Amino acid sequence: MPVKTTSANPDRGEPSGKSRYKSDASVPRVLLVGSPNVGKSMLFNKLTGRYVTVSNYPGTTIELSRGLSQISDRKYEIIDTPGMYSLSAITDEEKVASDLLLNERADAVVHVVDAKNIERMLVLTLQLIEAGLPVILVLNMADEAEQLGIEIDVAELERILGVYVVKTTATTGEGIKTLIDRIPQVRAGRFEQIDYGSAIENSISVIAKQLGEQGHVSRRTRALLLLQGSCDYAGCAAGDGGSPGADLITNAIRDCSSQIEHSVHYHITFAIQEKVKQIVRQAVSFPGAHVRDFRERLSRLCMHPVGGLPILFAVMYFGVYKFVGGIGAGTVVDFLEGTIFETHINPLVVRVFSTIIPWQTAQDLFIGEYGVVTFGIRYAIALVLPIVGTFFMAFSILEDSGYLPRLAMLIDGVFKKIGLSGRAVVPIVLGFGCDTMATMVTRTLETRREKIIASVLLALAIPCSAQLGVILGLVAGHPFALVAWAGFVGSVFVLAGTLMARLLPGAKPSFYMELPPLRLPRPGNVVVKTYSRMVWYFKEILPLFILASVLIWIGQITGVFQLLVAALVPVVNAIGLPDKAADAFLFGFFRRDYGAVGLYDLQNDGLMTPNQLAVAAITLTLFLPCIAQFLIFKKECGFKIAVTTSLCICLIALATGFLANSLFNLLGIAL
Repeated sequence: MPVKTTSANPDRGEPSGKSRYKSDASVPRVLLVGSPNVGKSMLFNKLTGRYVTVSNYPGTTIELSRGLSQISDRKYEIIDTPGMYSLSAITDEEKVASDLLLNERADAVVHVVDAKNIERMLVLTLQLIEAGLPVILVLNMADEAEQLGIEIDVAELERILGVYVVKTTATTGEGIKTLIDRIPQVRAGRFEQIDYGSAIENSISVIAKQLGEQGHVSRRTRALLLLQGSCDYAGCAAGDGGSPGADLITNAIRDCSSQIEHSVHYHITFAIQEKVKQIVRQAVSFPGAHVRDFRERLSRLCMHPVGGLPILFAVMYFGVYKFVGGIGAGTVVDFLEGTIFETHINPLVVRVFSTIIPWQTAQDLFIGEYGVVTFGIRYAIALVLPIVGTFFMAFSILEDSGYLPRLAMLIDGVFKKIGLSGRAVVPIVLGFGCDTMATMVTRTLETRREKIIASVLLALAIPCSAQLGVILGLVAGHPFALVAWAGFVGSVFVLAGTLMARLLPGAKPSFYMELPPLRLPRPGNVVVKTYSRMVWYFKEILPLFILASVLIWIGQITGVFQLLVAALVPVVNAIGLPDKAADAFLFGFFRRDYGAVGLYDLQNDGLMTPNQLAVAAITLTLFLPCIAQFLIFKKECGFKIAVTTSLCICLIALATGFLANSLFNLLGIAL
């Protein structure tokens, strides 16, 4: 049965190329839920015909994404939710999904699990069924489970759980038609009630009697959440009962805690896991002998504290330095900049505008030193686009291969020193592509403390792909300048993180992450993800380059630009840079990569020595976050923190540049 799609668009700021629609309460609603990295977004694509970023690492789905699909002659709303492990939410991402399940109507809840790890993931399945929700269990990645010799008896699993169970391989579309047929027929599941022990069961009985009717979620589930502290009285009582009910619930929770050895959450989780083991013994068979193939050995090596370092070095050297810095910022940029624009486009544009516009001032807007065409569009297309494109291609290969979660495991111990967990590797690495997107991804971190630390480090010491590519291209011919740049920026990253970890209050971060299979990247996934991110980024950056050119033109004809440059000249001179570097620093207020591009011209004109190039690269890398990143930072952490952080970053950048220049001069270092 073909799935017809209709207009849809994400709630987040990614492109879909289709018009927005408003959620219609009369349209049946299908929720896609499950742990991170089990294929929810890929399944969403198959059901709606829309593209949502699909990655082989946890934390891709940042907010709710909605689409419409025509199934059995009826329109359905499909909602892709953030990853969750349990109804008892820990992270903000899990809370978004949990709140939606508990508080909003769902005509079908499609629980997507990794068939290879079914035992770990059935915990949430049982919670959903116990909540009285209309569940369909989707065993995704069925092909990989079969390759490992894991056999799942779908009929037996359906009998035990009382819900539909469907095997799928979302990447190929296998099983999607069966799932589509099941959605209109979905029903609430029924299975033998889990016994949590007398103390908890007695408290559940007392609490449930105080709770009002809430048709889509059972009283038993709401009572369990209250016992675990995952839901407050107002949220679970559905407006029924008053303070007497609240008092009874409080007493029941206190009495329960006093009668059990461990926490309520521990006993509940243990009971569910025992039930899962019983179900798995009945419906799943595993291969008799565990065979460690090449992929598993490589997977373990990637996470080994010693063996994983050469792999990390190889990934960074070949994936970032050689591919992005060499091919993207070197070969492709040289071709577009030198052959296409300098030789063909710019001369033609200059002749055309010189002919049709007689006024020099008006000509400067389009073809001047900072003209919209000769500067803004040329830099956006010839310099930024190839760098962004090569980085996103490399990043898509890494995420689709499953390497990023293993990198998270590798560096978890190091990140703990700076107040982060290994989970933060996802936004930190993504920051090398786009700091704005990466700042949004900090929502996947567990605590506000971690989010602030990660956001500040992204704004301070993580260059985006465009800035990084230009800088790598600039210093590639000066190996010692590259080492100096990496050393200073890396040191600031570590020192800033360590200082924040000591000063900011809050508990130390914990770390857990599902490990997806280590596999060869799928070319189709890599191409689609790279293209989608390039379009999104290009739509963001081209208007800003054009706007910057217009603002600079206005600043020039009004004299404001010259005044600002003059004010910056003493600053850049203080860190050992020539007067013209003030232009590049002023560009940095628009975008970091815009400032880095300014260095490109200075180097081409032979206005900077290798020492000055290193100092400028260090300072600009640590300079202010771009406008888009600042706005997201403000949204995530608050206006006061965003402004204070930006001012501190500016001072740190200039102080580091001054220190680097002073050390080079004092020690007589010639890079």
